[in-house]
Amino acid sequence: MEYTIGVVLALAVIGIMNWVGIGRDRSFYATIMIVIAHYYVLYAVMGGSGQAIVLESLIGLGFSIAATIGFRTNLWLVVAAMIGHGLFDFVHHQFIEN
Repeated sequence: MEYTIGVVLALAVIGIMNWVGIGRDRSFYATIMIVIAHYYVLYAVMGGSGQAIVLESLIGLGFSIAATIGFRTNLWLVVAAMIGHGLFDFVHHQFIEN
């Protein structure tokens, strides 16, 4: 159920932002990717696990770097980062416990 909610919310944000016109800005999706990448860091902080905070920060940094490089060079890298993060969501619980 959580995956369905995530997909529906993502599509709603994309739809609304494109309707408003913000989605046309080159920086929009890279910024969204950076924000999304750091949600797990927030959850790790809330869970109080120092190890999870470090791991989530490193993973978030990786996605943020991909988004930044994609913004500067080729937006398809941002798309790849978003898809990669979506796939990571499916296996996250197998590697990191918050």
